[in-house]
Amino acid sequence: MRYRSKLTNYTTGEKNRAQNCLTTSNIQLDHAFSDVFGKSATSILNHILCHPDQPDFDVTQFVDRRCKTPVQEIQLSIDGNISHEQAEKLKVIRSHMDNLATCKFNLESVILALAQAFLPQINLLSTVPGIREFSAIAVIAEIGTDMSVFPTAKHLCSWAGVAPQCNESGGKKKSSRVSRAGAYIKPLLVQCANAAVKSKKHPEIPNRYLSIKKRRGHKKAIIAIARMLLTAIYNILKKKEPYNPELYRKADTLSVDREQQAILLLQKRGYSVSKVIPA
Repeated sequence: MRYRSKLTNYTTGEKNRAQNCLTTSNIQLDHAFSDVFGKSATSILNHILCHPDQPDFDVTQFVDRRCKTPVQEIQLSIDGNISHEQAEKLKVIRSHMDNLATCKFNLESVILALAQAFLPQINLLSTVPGIREFSAIAVIAEIGTDMSVFPTAKHLCSWAGVAPQCNESGGKKKSSRVSRAGAYIKPLLVQCANAAVKSKKHPEIPNRYLSIKKRRGHKKAIIAIARMLLTAIYNILKKKEPYNPELYRKADTLSVDREQQAILLLQKRGYSVSKVIPA
């Protein structure tokens, strides 16, 4: 799975280099298409590379009928001239991207074959918001399926680098940033957390993200959601039960009693509340 991640990074790098070639040549396909490597944009670019002596051509025949961008805007986006050097460089880049896609497809076939032994655990993890098949496989590849090696979910979160530090001295809190641990699983959890906070089927996660974001900002809120997902993964693998959103929804539900609401809000912010009985 780590090699699959590397191949994805290589592909992203080649896409950036291809976009640089187009920008240098004043071919602004990114202004007309949301995906420069989509069907319509690829057809137009193929024609440009095969017929460099025809800078002015009608793009209508290359635009897919489902494309929402006006043809006039697409026509203006190719008002440039690609040099021979940039064209050759772009051909090499696209050839490398095709080879990377082939390597990634073959690698994924091997990964799916090996993952059949862990199919029950993969199906359980796929019930977690923001986690799909390959994300579940990557998580299992990093932490395994035997949760007895971690005494509690907090130990797992600390090992993965999504637990905030407690650096306090003399009554002064110096830092609460996360550690550098989890070089491979932490970016994966952050990616899953960014997907989970957009989920409409699981409002408990966006609600928690927004409540933390108001006080601590986006980055710390995403780390908090990543820790929330990893805690859910720990309990799912340990208890062999699917994700249960009701547990989080009950925790987010405030009591009708105003005093109880104030106590819950203070406890969520890290305060310890004790009830004083008047004499």
